[in-house]
Amino acid sequence: MQIRLGYVATALKAAKITSASTVTFSTYTKQSTDRDKLEKLQKVAVSNVNDLYKILEYTVKNDVHFYRITSALIPLATHPEVTDWEFRRILKMDFDWLGNYINNNNLRVDTHPDESNVINSSKEEVIKSTEKNLMFHANLFQDINYPLGKMILHIGGKEGGKLAATERFFKNYNNLPKEITKSVVFENDDKSFTTKEVLNICKEINVPMVLDVHHHNCNNGGDDLEPMLKDIFSTWENELLPVKVHFSSPKTGEKDKKHADNIDAEAFIEFIEKCIPLGIDLDIMLEAKLADLALFKLVDDVKILKPEWTWLDTSTLEFN
Repeated sequence: MQIRLGYVATALKAAKITSASTVTFSTYTKQSTDRDKLEKLQKVAVSNVNDLYKILEYTVKNDVHFYRITSALIPLATHPEVTDWEFRRILKMDFDWLGNYINNNNLRVDTHPDESNVINSSKEEVIKSTEKNLMFHANLFQDINYPLGKMILHIGGKEGGKLAATERFFKNYNNLPKEITKSVVFENDDKSFTTKEVLNICKEINVPMVLDVHHHNCNNGGDDLEPMLKDIFSTWENELLPVKVHFSSPKTGEKDKKHADNIDAEAFIEFIEKCIPLGIDLDIMLEAKLADLALFKLVDDVKILKPEWTWLDTSTLEFN
């Protein structure tokens, strides 16, 4: 059994490199000509792609095998009023470059579209916007030649009650393009759909579930996590990559939805000890404000608390 740790977006140790520089729509519209507008977008997009490559190099150098790509990689990629921004064509060689590095180094990468993307919304404009945004992520995986890519989403809100919201989810999900449904996976959230509810939905549509441990602590409907672990992990049985889990610590009190700077090592160990009897490989995405620094600190803390645990490298635990 191996457990690999990953981090999100910004590499703080590597001179705070970010691949999420942006161009606001206001800045875009203030450019003098259409050519100036596109040149502004292209300049920032190329800079982001170059910085992403540097982050990936840093990630590989530090023996981290799992990384979340920012959703803000390409500025104004899905803005409804930016219709002539052909970044997929313009950046084709750049995307090839990224994809070759990812694949040649056996990196696992994924994305996490933000909470404005709501599949079970009752508003048609939200559904259309969500589909457009999710297609951006699906196309990104295609452009970097990474068919294993997954985008992680919440089920959505509970407008009209959970039964009606769930029915809307199934209807709208079934209308999504296959390019999206083959890559999308779902996680339990901290305020509406609980772990058990998301597990049941994922079983119904035969899609992997991403367990978010902190979300479960905030919103669990009184259900214990441990008895559900085997069923949650089994939703990944037909996947080529290991089970994916999100782990974070609350910023203040136990049910504070905000992520802390670092990870509580004792809580992390407690969760791992629940998983060890199942003997299933896990990739755990650490959602902490200090990103890679939090990952390295967690490893150091775990080594002190659990000196008998075996580390294969900087970020990989092994249990026999």
